[in-house]
Amino acid sequence: MFLKGKTALITGSTSGIGGGYAKALAAEGAAVMINGFGDAGEIEALRQELEALSGTKAAYSSADMTKPEEIRQMCSDCAEQLGSVDILINNAGIQFVSPVDEFPEEKWNAVMDIVMNSAFHTTKAVLPGMKEKGWGRIINTGSMH
Repeated sequence: MFLKGKTALITGSTSGIGGGYAKALAAEGAAVMINGFGDAGEIEALRQELEALSGTKAAYSSADMTKPEEIRQMCSDCAEQLGSVDILINNAGIQFVSPVDEFPEEKWNAVMDIVMNSAFHTTKAVLPGMKEKGWGRIINTGSMH
């Protein structure tokens, strides 16, 4: 259990690649906070699975990654509920495919808010705690989309 005693916050982790990250880190002993949208029952089942894998607590945040105040609250909740944020994986994303000249501006802004701006806001929120502890890892992932 390489990550026993560490806490990971993974955005966009209620399914897909983010869910895979959550399971992998939990299997190594990390407490995990997941974030995203989806069926409440499936999210709770995943949270319970993470607790079983890690042998420690797991939590869920429904923070909207387009809202900086919700992002800050999610980071604060993670530290409060699970002890700290030692590992941050910025994984949240959405996609919209269109030729550039037909791409709706509101869709572009939504993609940028979730993919780029949320990574800035989560990193800004957790970095002071990592600096204070003298340890932390931030991983930013992206999609070919």
